[in-house]
This record gives sequence, structure tokens and C-alpha cells, in this order.
Amino acid sequence: MSPSTSSVPHWDVDRPPRADGRVFLVTGGNAGIGYFVAEQLAASGAEVVLGSRDPRRAEAAKASLRDRVPGARVRAVRMDLADLSSLPAAVESLGVQRLDAVVLNAGIALDDPPRRVSAAGHELMFATNHLGHFALTARLMPLLAAAPAARVVTMGSFAARSERLDLADPHSARDYRPKRTYGRSKLAQMYFGLELDRRLRAAGSAVRSVVVHPGGALDSLTPPRPLVHTRTAGARLLGLPAATVLQGKDAGAWSAVRAVLDPAVRGGELWGPRVLGLRGRPRREPVWPHLTDGAVAAEVWRLSGELADVEPRVGER
Repeated sequence: MSPSTSSVPHWDVDRPPRADGRVFLVTGGNAGIGYFVAEQLAASGAEVVLGSRDPRRAEAAKASLRDRVPGARVRAVRMDLADLSSLPAAVESLGVQRLDAVVLNAGIALDDPPRRVSAAGHELMFATNHLGHFALTARLMPLLAAAPAARVVTMGSFAARSERLDLADPHSARDYRPKRTYGRSKLAQMYFGLELDRRLRAAGSAVRSVVVHPGGALDSLTPPRPLVHTRTAGARLLGLPAATVLQGKDAGAWSAVRAVLDPAVRGGELWGPRVLGLRGRPRREPVWPHLTDGAVAAEVWRLSGELADVEPRVGER
């Protein structure tokens, strides 16, 4: 079977399988792609927890989810991934004995200088998009290990495909360019997702780690959710030409939702949109060549553990 095909011949993005009784955490679930991941997972009957640093936006997202998915089981926890010291309390506030999946989705993309840093001095996109998720996963491992077959789903980015890491300058202190720094932060996170799965399998853990990306997902092609996302008629018309090659954020969520719910998805795989990796229904695709470099992935893990002062302990309950 080729790497671009799934062992399941058909996946209906509009009718995901039921997941009653399971608990899923979606970081950044209050907006953008994360919101639509949460909406689609809520339709499966699972309990969905939104990790959000903004309580007001989290409340709006919960109201929208309950409006779109009658009977949705959804709640929110306050979670600021740029503040590593806050994560133990955030995990404690989940109030669960096990976690069936976490979607590491939250992220920021800064468009213009000047360079910004977290309270700990880490470049803000690297801190939020990668380092915070690395530390969060470390805190979540006991809850994931307590589930029968939990999954860690990392939301990468197509922007990472053309980037390469400079591990001697992870915070872009010497040469800061926002778009490149964003792509590198997502690339570091994708390396982490793949290295996590290698370590889980080596430890004999039942937890699996899957990496996904949303392709090209635009606000102008995203259906409105009045409390979360609005789209003017003008923006919709301007976005129509792009619809031949790109998609909305609702479709950008499909790969992550499949990675959580499809029993045929395996750890260590990369999933993205079917058409040129930019739009369409989710499919398994070959892992990008630079992501197969195990030495770089191991160094990302080592450096992240050093910077976060914690690392996931796989194979332990």
C-alpha cells in the first residue's frame, strides 16, 4: 500500500464515528482551526475541553459549540502555553482521571517586528507553538497513559515544509524574520510529534503520536460562526478565486479529527489534505524528507527539555 493511501477506503468528514465516553483536549479550541476541531469532535459525542488563554473567547466558543451541536459536552480550562509555570495548574484543573486525546493546536503567528519574548525570555512564537506544547505533553503523559489507546495529535503547518531549523538559535535572536520564525516553530513541533511516537513505541506504550497539517486554510473561505468567526460578503467574494487550491478552516480541521477518531491511523504518520497537500479530504502522506532526520528530532527533544525544564516520560503511568 502506498504511503498516500489509507487502509480505510472511505472516511466521511461529515459523519465521524462516535466517541461517547471519551475525553479530548484541544489547545486553542476557542478560535480558528482549533474551534472547528472541537466542533467536529463534539459531534462525535465525546467530552471536549477547550484549552484557552482568554476566558471570554472560550465562553463564546462554548456557546457556539452548543448552538451548532445540540447536547454538546464541552467545557474550557484556562491555559497559557507561553507561561510554562502555569501549566501544572492548568492540567490539574482538567479534573479527569484519563485523557483519550490531546490536539496540540494552539499557536500564534506574528506578522511584523519587533521580536517579542515570553516572561521566561523565549521568543514568543517558539514558546507558544512548540515549547509550551512540549511541556504540556510532559504534564499530560500520566493522563494519556491511563487511557486504553490515547493519541497525541500535533497540528503542524504547510509553512514548515520549506523551513529548516537553526538549533543554535532557537529563539531567532540573531536573525528574526516573523514568517520564517513561525515556520520554524511549527517545524520544531512536528519533529517533536514524530520523535514522541518513536519513544512511545520503544517504551511499549499504548499512546500514539500523529502529526497533521491543515493545508492552506483561509478565514475568507471559512463558514461563519457568529460568536467566533464572522465573514463579510466582500471577504467571501475576494476569497473565491483561492478556493480552487485552498480551503476554509473547517476543512483544515479534518486531518486532526481523523487522527483522533480513525482507528486505522497509526502513530508516526503524517496526515494532510488530499489535493497537493493544500485542500481536500484528509489522507496519509509521506513524511517530509527533512522530518525523517532522527538526529535533528532527538536534538529538538533534548533542547526542548533543557529549555522547558521538563520532558515527557513515556512508558510510565
